[in-house]
Amino acid sequence: MQSPSSSHSSAPASPGALSRRTMLAGAAALAGATATAAATAGPATAAAPVAAEAAASSASGRRARTVVFRNVRPFGAAKARDLVVVDGRVSDRPAPHGAKVVDGGGRIALPSLVDAHIHPDKTTWGGSWVSRRPASAIADYVAQDVELFRSQRRPVVERAYGLMTHAVSRGTRGMRAHADVAPAYGLAGVEGVAEARERLRHALDVQIVAFPQHGVIRTPGTAALLEKAAREGLIDMIGGIDPIGFDNALDDQLDVVFGIADRHGVGVDIHLHDRGEKGMKAMRGIVDRTRALSLAGKVTVSHVFCLPGLTDRELGSIAADLGDQDIALTTVAPSDSLVLPIARLREHGVRVGLGSDGVRDSWSPFGNADMMHRAHILGWVTDVRLDDELRDCYDVAAHGGADVMGLAHADFKAGAPADFVLVRGECLPQVVVDMPRRDMVVHGGVVVARDGEFLA
Repeated sequence: MQSPSSSHSSAPASPGALSRRTMLAGAAALAGATATAAATAGPATAAAPVAAEAAASSASGRRARTVVFRNVRPFGAAKARDLVVVDGRVSDRPAPHGAKVVDGGGRIALPSLVDAHIHPDKTTWGGSWVSRRPASAIADYVAQDVELFRSQRRPVVERAYGLMTHAVSRGTRGMRAHADVAPAYGLAGVEGVAEARERLRHALDVQIVAFPQHGVIRTPGTAALLEKAAREGLIDMIGGIDPIGFDNALDDQLDVVFGIADRHGVGVDIHLHDRGEKGMKAMRGIVDRTRALSLAGKVTVSHVFCLPGLTDRELGSIAADLGDQDIALTTVAPSDSLVLPIARLREHGVRVGLGSDGVRDSWSPFGNADMMHRAHILGWVTDVRLDDELRDCYDVAAHGGADVMGLAHADFKAGAPADFVLVRGECLPQVVVDMPRRDMVVHGGVVVARDGEFLA
């Protein structure tokens, strides 16, 4: 299940009715790429120096592709400089004579962002308005998911592609996409997102998670579909959902999910909304199976609402276990009480990414797949005000998500991927607050969006 909408303009739910926010905030009570599997490992390091790549190009008889982005200010530096890109990576060598030049106009250059948790298969983005009905339990939301899926004239690939191109135009370089897998859909969601990923391979790095929204055990036939998706190589990760609070089958669900991951060499990404002892018991089960199957670096837990309420001692204990097994976490910053304690987790080496979750689906009319906006929301809900704190919010949205997906940091160092966004602004903290238009988005040294519009 998805997590609550993070918009601050939503009206309060009427008595007796549940919004995505209020329902999932109490989920425990109510519930009762083109990345490969290797990319689900720990944080990636920068690639070999560009000089080596240029030498390899020369040896193969291929001329290196060099672009100079002139007059840009990485991270909002006071003085503009030229950014030399060779074969899609930042170079510290002078540009050769006659290299292509793109004028940055003195704009700030910032690392492109990574959406570590999104559901593009569910979206109605780009289509007609959908009026949502009241829902009083998780089963209502799941049923409305199915109704919306059946009522859509546009196939999953078209809707997902539209949302994903929009995300690129807003500066997203990577995305972990959760696609529903259940008997009601078969593998249509996974297949649609996979097709959209293929069409966008030049502009966006995507990992796909087979997500059992309807439960792994409680919905017969789901486990077989998850196995098929992994066996046929359609996905990068197997998902799970609240093994206790929703599936009411902790050991059975985790045995299925981790068994498939182990057999087929894919990663794991489990939605965990359960709080209190239910959530912590599931976390301990996840840690134990990660250790037993030697899956360190290949497991992620999303949302993890059971962590924010822990005492500092309790948090330190579980964070040490997560760090030891290199289990990553993601948050969508839904509220001040449910956002993960990112700084504390990082002290133990835990990778933490930020995601945008559902976007204009049956659960909520909100969402926009704009990760700069999500960094802004992270700062809003955690009540930050210092420049360093605002920079940290951007860092989670850029490098934190890259760490979760196993992507190299786009940090403008020699050998780093040339994935960046150009915006007008004074400094990075001001950009996080004001969220200016993305004037140019570059992926692998190629301009893929201008003035907020994707270049097909």
